[in-house]
Amino acid sequence: MQVNSYLLFNGQCENAFKFYARGLGGQIEAMIPHEGTPAADQVPAEWRGKILHARLNIGDQVLMGSDAPPDRFQKPQGFSVNIQVKEPAEAERIFKALGENAQATVMPIQETFWAKRFGMLVDQFGTPWMVNCAKAA
Repeated sequence: MQVNSYLLFNGQCENAFKFYARGLGGQIEAMIPHEGTPAADQVPAEWRGKILHARLNIGDQVLMGSDAPPDRFQKPQGFSVNIQVKEPAEAERIFKALGENAQATVMPIQETFWAKRFGMLVDQFGTPWMVNCAKAA
């Protein structure tokens, strides 16, 4: 079994996934707009260039998302996408990359009692993230 995060955006999915691909070192496998699909007629004409489905491969992990139609978008709340890494320098690099033009830094990246590095932020697209580099058990 694999459990993946599926993020919804208010028209910014393509930009977000390109940003995540750069910052997380991933590769976009799919970026499918509504246009040219059976779903094109189910969204307003100005929304047809927006993303119906995106898939980003990051190593053996997958992040997926799409643009929610304007009347269905809700601001993300009640969750964070968690990134686990093994090296503190990698945690700091990812936190800095995701933090570019961030809406909020909830907790700056730092050492905690459970982690060599841990930080929380809400990125420029409104997605909440946690970056964690655990201490040895």
